[in-house]
Amino acid sequence: MLERLASSSARVTDLADDFSISLAGVSKHIGVLEDAGLVRRIIHGREHTLSLQPKPLAGAAAWLLDYRRFWEDRLDRLESQIRKTYRN
Repeated sequence: MLERLASSSARVTDLADDFSISLAGVSKHIGVLEDAGLVRRIIHGREHTLSLQPKPLAGAAAWLLDYRRFWEDRLDRLESQIRKTYRN
C-alpha cells in the first residue's frame, strides 16, 4: 500500500482494487498505517483520499542502516576467519 501511495494519492476504494483482500481488510491496514503516521486521510463528503506521509520512515531507515553496517562488519570478519582457517 505504501508503494502504491508513493506514486500518487488514492481513494480508499481505488486502493482496495489494487489488492486481493476485502475492503474491510484494506481498511484495517490503512488504520494501522494512519496510526503509524505513514498515511494521511482527507475526507470530502463520502470520498476518502489517502496520501503517503514518508517522514516517519526516515527513522526506520536510519536504524536499518546502522544494523546493516553492524552485520556487514560481522560478516566481513567471519569471512576473514573462514579464509584464514581454510588457507592453513
